Amino acid sequence: NNTPVLLNPPYDKAALGHIFIHNPGAYDTDGDSLSYELTICTKEDGEEIENYTYPEASNTFYIDHVSGDLVWDAPVKTGIYNVAIEIQEWRNKVKIGVVVRDMQIEVYETDNHPPVTSQLYDLCVEAGKSINFNVSATDEDSDSLSLTSTSGIFSLTDCPASFTTVEANRSYTRSLLSWNPCYESVRHQPYDVIIKATDYNPELQLVDIDNMSIKVLGPSPKLNDVTPVGTFFRLNWQDYGTTAIAGFSIYRREGSSIFDIDTCTDGIPSSTGYSKVGYADGAATTSYIDNNSGNGLSMGVEYSYRICAVYANGTESKPSDEILASLVAGVPLITKVSVRTTDVSKGSIVMNWRKPEHLDTIPALGPYEYMIYRADGVNGSDYQLIKTISTVDLNDTVYIDTLINTVDRGYVYKVALYNRDPSDEFLIGDPGVASSLFVVASPGDQKVRFTLSRNVPWINHQYDFYRYNAGGDTWDLVGSGNSLTWTDTGIENGIEQCYYVISEGDYSGDDTPKNLVNFSQRTCAIPVDNEPPCVPALSVASQCDSLYNILRWTLADDICYEDVAGYNLYFKEANDENLSLLTTINDKNIYKYIHQRSDYVAGCYAITAFDGNGNESSLSSMTCIDTCNFYEIPNVFTPNNDGFNDWLVAKTSGLVERVDFKLFNRSGLLVFSTTEPKLNWDGTFNGKVVSPGVYYYECEVFESRISGIEQFHLSGFVHVITEKGAEAKTIETK
Repeated sequence: NNTPVLLNPPYDKAALGHIFIHNPGAYDTDGDSLSYELTICTKEDGEEIENYTYPEASNTFYIDHVSGDLVWDAPVKTGIYNVAIEIQEWRNKVKIGVVVRDMQIEVYETDNHPPVTSQLYDLCVEAGKSINFNVSATDEDSDSLSLTSTSGIFSLTDCPASFTTVEANRSYTRSLLSWNPCYESVRHQPYDVIIKATDYNPELQLVDIDNMSIKVLGPSPKLNDVTPVGTFFRLNWQDYGTTAIAGFSIYRREGSSIFDIDTCTDGIPSSTGYSKVGYADGAATTSYIDNNSGNGLSMGVEYSYRICAVYANGTESKPSDEILASLVAGVPLITKVSVRTTDVSKGSIVMNWRKPEHLDTIPALGPYEYMIYRADGVNGSDYQLIKTISTVDLNDTVYIDTLINTVDRGYVYKVALYNRDPSDEFLIGDPGVASSLFVVASPGDQKVRFTLSRNVPWINHQYDFYRYNAGGDTWDLVGSGNSLTWTDTGIENGIEQCYYVISEGDYSGDDTPKNLVNFSQRTCAIPVDNEPPCVPALSVASQCDSLYNILRWTLADDICYEDVAGYNLYFKEANDENLSLLTTINDKNIYKYIHQRSDYVAGCYAITAFDGNGNESSLSSMTCIDTCNFYEIPNVFTPNNDGFNDWLVAKTSGLVERVDFKLFNRSGLLVFSTTEPKLNWDGTFNGKVVSPGVYYYECEVFESRISGIEQFHLSGFVHVITEKGAEAKTIETK
């Protein structure tokens, strides 16, 4: 996560009796949602100031929770005011960060009137389309004007926007906001754009601040067609034309919808009745098979499909147009696609289908011809004609496909019925489609896992798993279920086991075939310990004063413990680095490690477990820690030339790259400033030791953290204790 950047400075001027508006110009590069609250200003120890009140207003004083506009309507007294704004960062409705902005507002009494900007509008635009938006400002006092704009869109790497002055006269100015957003700028949250008009009144410059938002949406994908094949649909769409996306979300609902694509809405709202049913990975992907998670879809139901491109940041594009489709059972109805022989070259599959009982309404008097097509793979689409069967009475409803490889792949078949009257040839109905049952066996530690694939127009309600018993030369039933996955456990490693599966199913409609039994191919696997142990759970705590991190981890249960031989610890110092191996612990009974650092305890850690065969688990969730404060300014020192505590020296580390330190006396005079992290002030001003007393400082610290260079603010007091006539001395710094 990246902390929001505040683009506008933390000070502003207001006019007595006039409405005042300020916006911090917060920009979040991750596209997280931001909200705004007023909070209590704090004193030098970080505690809230007692009895702090918001500035007095003739009307209202508030902050807009969404836009971040701080509105003061209107100041009733001149003076210097301090206000604190809490900017909250949200992701997926979870608050993930807070930034507090202290700002100063100086209120003056003046006859000047602030300028007025033209009306702004929130905009929505598709990536690849241009925005040209004119903004103007006028001033009733005839002062010269300037228009400026702050927004994250001006600092984008791939396609920055521009804001240029096109007309400037006394009391009037006009600027043009131009932007051609690219695919890389698409995100769910709109971009905030702050417009600031400033007059150049010789007495007091006043401003008018207004804001607008620009939402960049991904264009709609072009869904070409949705083709029914067996019990699934094949979706095809045009290439999206950019590598900025990660893939495509697939949405489906029953029946058509009245959903109109909104020019400002990304994705598909759940209120439309659509549900996300799949995801196609890859920017260049142009097709997807929806088989309802392997369960197949219902015949005779009308389905609606839409797709959305998914960008790398998770934002979805505008949806595609809707395409309706429905599955058909096929003419004729296939009732069997069963493996008869398992062999790499002499395998065979037997097919059965039911004689059509009701032909198309168009007279089909015959003679007839069955045309049988085959495609490699259960979900294949490259059909080849393998057999034609001429028949007069349609009774030929069996075919055996031979000399095929039934070891390495399954097959899908299509049976088409044609009326072959030379004077009137035509396809009768839609072809029936069904595949063989194909089993993939994956060996594990004392187990074999099975994954089933099939594409059939009927519903299989049970799968029976048989294992070969070499001792009795029999095939024994070892398990049953209705899932497409199953695991045979408790078997000895290193010994080959062979299996086949029988499916049982029915067509769902009335007067349709029932009790359909089909065999898979035979497949073998040798169980082996190739499985990694469980992933440990890692926690990290820092010991800031001693500069080390304590890592502790646990295992889920005793079963996980039994398979562990040791642990690998991984570490990286910054977000933009890759994890690398920190150390290996070859004792599974050790659950703690101390990582000693030289001057920087922040970093990110992950852990894996490994077993005696060298199998390593996945990485645990990465745990990052960055809680230690590496900069501290003393609150007292004694520049009295006695050799002790004669210099104001900050406690710091090598990770503080620079500071912006300013020290003021009681009357507000700047007596010392530096960018040196250690400060190294000898207590002098204009060559003389300053008077004893309390001095106030403001300090911006720029420090390397996990996320990179981060800035934080310090303010407080330094008590100077000295003597009359004390002299300054120099030290050599390294």
